[in-house]
Amino acid sequence: MTQTTEAPTGGVAARPGAAPGGRVTSTFAKALNAALADSMAADASVLMFGEDVGTLGGVFRITDGLTARFGEERCFDTPLAEAGIMGMAIGMAMNGMKPVVEMQFDAFAYPAFEQVVSHVAKMPNRTKGKVRLPLVIRIPYAGGIGGVEHHCDSSEAYYAHTPGLTVLAPATVRDAYFMLREAIASPDPVVFLEPKKLYWSKEEVDLAELRRTFEAGQAPRRIGKAVVARPGTDATLISYGPSVPTALAAAAAAAEEGRSIEVIDLRSIVPFDDETVCASVRRTGRAVVVAEAPGFVSVASEIVARVQERCFHSLAAPVLRVTGFDIPYPSPKLEHFYLPSVDRILDAVDDLQWED
Repeated sequence: MTQTTEAPTGGVAARPGAAPGGRVTSTFAKALNAALADSMAADASVLMFGEDVGTLGGVFRITDGLTARFGEERCFDTPLAEAGIMGMAIGMAMNGMKPVVEMQFDAFAYPAFEQVVSHVAKMPNRTKGKVRLPLVIRIPYAGGIGGVEHHCDSSEAYYAHTPGLTVLAPATVRDAYFMLREAIASPDPVVFLEPKKLYWSKEEVDLAELRRTFEAGQAPRRIGKAVVARPGTDATLISYGPSVPTALAAAAAAAEEGRSIEVIDLRSIVPFDDETVCASVRRTGRAVVVAEAPGFVSVASEIVARVQERCFHSLAAPVLRVTGFDIPYPSPKLEHFYLPSVDRILDAVDDLQWED
């Protein structure tokens, strides 16, 4: 997948050596930083807080420069108290602000989970729509960085299972920018899952052009919209977030063996884009779902069920899954065995009851 970049006028400084037209190679992390800065510049009610997000700029430097530009009133550090962070965000959102909070690492968000499930997700329904909660919960998530437990969880199923939450997982630099801006502009709560292993992925994008496109209302909506990341005719790989590059690599390897594999990047887990997914599977007749989370009672399980319910008469083989295993996240030395790999995906594709 490719994108485009540019020198930000918001919070991201232009990279040294940027081309005269402002086109530079941007990382996923810089695109998120630009989205935060641009959102804060466009709307004074947007503010950012969490552990070490102020002067340090966050563990992954996603908030780098925001405190210097917008002041400690709008980007500030909090105590190590995730439930308190979430409770404060709820109160702020109820009183006209648009808080964006960072949970530092995926499993660190668990102490705040009660606040998310009992209050963030239910407040609009509880108040018959009179109280909306326009807040974003940013969660660096999933594996691939050699981390340990509490630092590499794929927790999307917990949030996706909770009605009232929008759950997003971008996989490209362009989507990172547009989707975070969409999330912040949303009147309802969004869980924004940021694949840690993609923070340093790079693409050529023009961030200034992305900014102009978004602020002109010309960017196609991504919440609830999947995309065909690679077209194909023989089978469909359905993935999201950190697994999308692996699925694309598997499709490229399959092409060398003569199989044309389509790759769907969901981007939005909730709402789920049945239309794009089912159209692809009905064309190809075969499908494999690829995700890092353990497979039992997972988002992957739900996708398999939906595809089989909606596309049964088009299927030439059962829908398969390639996921993490049903164990706690392993030590860094064993991580590569745990995560979906190109070889595991190709093995699943080979099992799709081919007649040749």
